[in-house]
Amino acid sequence: MAGEISIDALLPQEMATKAEYLGQRKAEMPLLTMFALAILAGAFIGLGAMFATTTAAGSAAVLPYGVVRVLTGLVFCLGLVLVIVGGAELFTGNNLIVMAWASGKVSTASLLRNWGIVYIGNFVGSIATAIMVFLSQQYLFGNGSVGLTALGIANSKVQLGFTQAIALGVLCNILVCLAVWLTFSARSTIDKIAAIIFPITAFVAAGFEHSIANMYFIPMGLLIARFDPGFAAAANLDLSGLTWGAFLLKNLLPVTIGNIIGGSVFVAAIYWSVFLRRKSI
Repeated sequence: MAGEISIDALLPQEMATKAEYLGQRKAEMPLLTMFALAILAGAFIGLGAMFATTTAAGSAAVLPYGVVRVLTGLVFCLGLVLVIVGGAELFTGNNLIVMAWASGKVSTASLLRNWGIVYIGNFVGSIATAIMVFLSQQYLFGNGSVGLTALGIANSKVQLGFTQAIALGVLCNILVCLAVWLTFSARSTIDKIAAIIFPITAFVAAGFEHSIANMYFIPMGLLIARFDPGFAAAANLDLSGLTWGAFLLKNLLPVTIGNIIGGSVFVAAIYWSVFLRRKSI
């Protein structure tokens, strides 16, 4: 009926048009606004990572591996829920701006400007959250099980091979961008949260690698190892490979490359070619 407001979810074609519009808006955002929202997103993902670490602490002793991974992934969803519903700029999700770029509505310079500023802002927010959590000594909770888990997570991430880290990054951001893509269909906050839960839980449960989450996970382990060496020694782990150089070059670099490929090529480019390519010809 004329004037009636639809409450149905948007269809994929409408989602693609919305993604194109949102990508253009994101690319045109003022620098300081973009940077501030990127810091928030980094902090939000860091909070999700903290929640996941706390949930995983001690769980392996009483629950099967798969159950622990699913629970960890479920609580990690907090991060993207805060980003999407609260409003923030996340580098991995912003790979979908490629849809607006492919349609000629966003220049290459504007695309790279957004990615660069948002990536740096995410880094600042994630590191700041790790520092605050460390200073709170939350890692000592559960008789130190939270800290032991944090060290184990950080140490395992810097042991990945370069190609392996890229592949894990590709798979991760396919799921992250699919989660963001699904939120474009939403008509309500509950719709958005429901769309986020399964893809994000899946990537964490599967052990895929998210560059922004790793900006919290690995620095948290590094802070514990550097500023509480007694606690780190008691963890009975070989932490010789857990260094800032390993964090940046052996994990963050390949995982970021993989995230860009996964989100830009396997989600954004494919959906653009299906729903928007003919419009732009």
